Amino acid sequence: MLQSAVAWSVGFALPQTNLRAQDRKGPERARSLILLWMQGGPSQLETWDPHPGTKIGGSTRSISTSVPEARIAEFYPRLAESFESLSLIRSLVSREGDHERGTYYLKTGYRPDPTLKHPALAAVAAHEHPKLDLKIPPFVSIGPSQWAGRGGYLGETWDAFKLHDPGNAIPNLKTGFENERERRRLSNHDVLERSFRRGREAQLQKTLHRETMEKALEMLHSDQIKAFDLSLESSGVREKYGEPPFGRGCLAARRLVESGVPAVEVTLGGWDSHAGNFEVHRTNGEILDRAFSALLADLKERDLLESTVVLCLGEFGRTPRINPLEGRDHWPGAFSCLLGGGGIRGGQVIGATDPEGTRTAPVDPVSVADLSATILRQLGVDWAREIITPIGRPLKLSEGEPLKRLIF
Repeated sequence: MLQSAVAWSVGFALPQTNLRAQDRKGPERARSLILLWMQGGPSQLETWDPHPGTKIGGSTRSISTSVPEARIAEFYPRLAESFESLSLIRSLVSREGDHERGTYYLKTGYRPDPTLKHPALAAVAAHEHPKLDLKIPPFVSIGPSQWAGRGGYLGETWDAFKLHDPGNAIPNLKTGFENERERRRLSNHDVLERSFRRGREAQLQKTLHRETMEKALEMLHSDQIKAFDLSLESSGVREKYGEPPFGRGCLAARRLVESGVPAVEVTLGGWDSHAGNFEVHRTNGEILDRAFSALLADLKERDLLESTVVLCLGEFGRTPRINPLEGRDHWPGAFSCLLGGGGIRGGQVIGATDPEGTRTAPVDPVSVADLSATILRQLGVDWAREIITPIGRPLKLSEGEPLKRLIF
């Protein structure tokens, strides 16, 4: 666990920076990313693009929001009140209808390639904005994510630090020894370490054993580790986010970003609604509505929203056709996502889908690559910069172009 927690300590050569992110507020603060990942592929028709009263709409009703042209599913009354802080894309287009491949595509901006592994956007954010004063992992994945973000060709040092439920204590974060005993054990360990290193420098360099130990101890003794401790929040704040693990994950994401962590993904699973689609979306919708709205309000109140890009989406949408099991199947051809914060223009609605479900192509389609380029730009990353991969291949961080309508 310690090795996975601190593997991020070494990697590519990085620019020197020592920004204390927690000491700044508003747009001057270093940018962060919070990805709310809807694992399984939520239906656009039961979330952000309902078509009530039509053949494809099913029983889902729509409600108005603070943005007149954006009506959303009835399960999101709290989010509807603050929709002016968000923008809605209803015409996202993918070519990957498989869960694993679709997840890879949406998290990296690239379709799967057998010749290399692309880094997740969150890993790029952590890699491009290193903070020397950060003692905890710069990329954290919260929740039961089946395919958490990876560092790809940037290296495993940028893989996400996985945390299943922030409501539970993270194991091995305390040594269990009093300070003097810990000091003696480490001193004895140093004797053994020096003896073992003689004649084995090259082999030990490959293991990063010493570096791992040092970073682990640095993390264990840092006050920043308190960012994972939700008990430090008042009961009123915890109640706002809700009791389910996803709510606790969103609260932890706010605490981590506030502590200077550049990238956090929080997973809400259970959206794969091949059967019982409407009940699935009602149940998950209540969880998402409460946690997401609380996160937005909290980020605003703490003057963090201008520096934090918030993105909510899954790997694809669901079919307009309702199957015999009252479910909807995989549909990558036209689906929705929400994004806001980080200088993204709020209150925008991009694209439209056919209310009758007969046309597969949406109006004003948006590619996954363009979405990824937009996110990277708002994180202060040069999305078109080429990186030479370990096999000598030059590759841009994104092949898309930022969506100008979403940028001030």
